[in-house]
Amino acid sequence: MKKRTKDFGLRVIRLVAALPRDRASDVLGRQLLKAGTSVGANYRAACRSRSDADFLARMGIVEEEADEAVYWLEMLAAAGLVPQKRLADLKHEGEEILSIVVASIRTVKARMRRPPARQSEIRNPKSEIG
Repeated sequence: MKKRTKDFGLRVIRLVAALPRDRASDVLGRQLLKAGTSVGANYRAACRSRSDADFLARMGIVEEEADEAVYWLEMLAAAGLVPQKRLADLKHEGEEILSIVVASIRTVKARMRRPPARQSEIRNPKSEIG
């Protein structure tokens, strides 16, 4: 997933570099560039989390940035600045990353809601020797 989010950011960089040189493209491109490259950076940070709560907070940022990147891709197409067909694969990748991130968040939240496993009531006398 680290490689996938990094590759997504690199593809966003190449797309933005190829945008027409006008005011609308500059504004939309800048927003896409920030969100699209932030996905990988924040995912890397999430991988270094020290707790489930920390992981959830960081993955929440990844979710927001991935969703925002997809939004800016949609805006570029809707504004007619880039043909929809040219954006389809990149948009699909952004949506897949978003789905994976949301699933990861749900999995960790479910794990956090589970009660801790009960310890066995069977005692080992050898482990109690001080």
